[in-house]
Amino acid sequence: MRHPLARTWSRTKTVAQRRLSTGQPPLDQPRVHPHLGIAHRPVSWDGMDPLHAAARTPLPPDRTRLADDTVALLRRLVRTACVNDGTPDSGQELAAVRVVQAFLGTALEHPDVTAEIVEPHAGRTSLIARLRGTDPHARSLALLGHLDVVPADASRWTHPPFDADVADGEIWGRGTVDMLTLTAAMVAVFRQAVLADPRPAGDLVLAVVADEEAGGGLGVEWIMAHRPDLLAVDDALTEQGGVLLDPARADSGITLGIGEKGSAPRRVHVRGVPGHGSVPRGARNAAGIAAEIVLHVLRAPAPVTILPHWESLVHGLRLGPQTTARLLDPATLDAALPALGPLAPLGHALTRMTVSPDIVRAGEKRNVIPGSATIDLDIRVLPGQTADDVAALLAGLLAPWHDLVTVTGDQFDAGSTSPVDTALCRAITRVFRRRHPDAVPAYSIGPGGSDGRFLRPRGTHVYGFGLFSRRLGLADFRERLHGIDERVDVDSVRLTADALAELVLGGADAAGEPA
Repeated sequence: MRHPLARTWSRTKTVAQRRLSTGQPPLDQPRVHPHLGIAHRPVSWDGMDPLHAAARTPLPPDRTRLADDTVALLRRLVRTACVNDGTPDSGQELAAVRVVQAFLGTALEHPDVTAEIVEPHAGRTSLIARLRGTDPHARSLALLGHLDVVPADASRWTHPPFDADVADGEIWGRGTVDMLTLTAAMVAVFRQAVLADPRPAGDLVLAVVADEEAGGGLGVEWIMAHRPDLLAVDDALTEQGGVLLDPARADSGITLGIGEKGSAPRRVHVRGVPGHGSVPRGARNAAGIAAEIVLHVLRAPAPVTILPHWESLVHGLRLGPQTTARLLDPATLDAALPALGPLAPLGHALTRMTVSPDIVRAGEKRNVIPGSATIDLDIRVLPGQTADDVAALLAGLLAPWHDLVTVTGDQFDAGSTSPVDTALCRAITRVFRRRHPDAVPAYSIGPGGSDGRFLRPRGTHVYGFGLFSRRLGLADFRERLHGIDERVDVDSVRLTADALAELVLGGADAAGEPA
């Protein structure tokens, strides 16, 4: 859903027209986040951040500086603390855009680069830059990375979540997994592409955007509604790819993101009978009815659906023929899920429509039995499932209380996928195999949403990219995503930068192949 303020406060200007001042303190002065009160460190780009004893992956000489710069940029982006709590004044991605602008420097002034700032609400800033390719008939590619991060409770972290400390060869900080590592690599590779000779054949678009963590209403959704020309591309790369399913196995599957589940939030209104809290027995307490519904929703089985992405993921886990067969049979899948260990919850989510009761409200006064309650449901749908499927599932779940409940809400964002038989998908596979030679692509979808869902309906092929070392397998990746002590090893940052450079600048070039 588009944020209402996006319609009343918006502006789009070229970088040349607007130098990102907007009344903010100069770049060499500390800034304070206007909503969260988090101090931002000064923005400059005067060299590399020290990496202490962090391990380095050996790279060709021409890519070593690129990888080092990506590590340094990632740490700067973490320190901007662009925390998005869902309110319009949070995020303040302007701070991160300033860092990106400082890093890109004169690349934004190149005659073949056009760059624009998009700001639907004060401080909710995105930067989109397009490098004109050498062949107007070649396929264009967008590097789509978000700048905002989710909140973090610093009291529960080993290292401060916005200091970007390096310890044990890892960079600690909110956003290192989701998705500032890839965003930093995208910025570094775009700068290198501007300076490359020859340049990429097709147009290359860098889009570092706001508000992904709150649905994109002040980011990509707004851009696609008001300035779709900025993201008019044939192909796009975004988050959640390049993670080994089982890093202990040489022949492990490696995730190649091809899509994501959709969303259909609903609200259940529960009717009870108000009364005096001193006589609770026999009362039709709306809070109690809501509690019964919540427990039933959490415990009720949902119909299992086996889609090709699940088959690819299961085969990539290399669990043996018997376990594989059970995980691919709807009748035995749930009983077989424990074989996935820490990935079992993910396996559950990727094989059905899920319903999560996330917010329950009831009661206004301590001595009054509540006569009404509401339950907000987070419903995620697989690609191919419809709003009618959502209605049918809810009708079955709520049947025991059909005379006491009403369901409201009609939002439906369908799940989406991109084809796997494309030149870009094959090029990504080649890049993966050059670093993990025995790994096989595991075509995967995300259980949650990403900005890619706004581009696929326009015909853009969108894939999840990245390349992580054997220190960060899928189980740890999922645990750190929005989790406590989020961190990424330095090797993974360098691998991601190097792999993206190879994909964009050559070595795994898909030029000349059919789409």
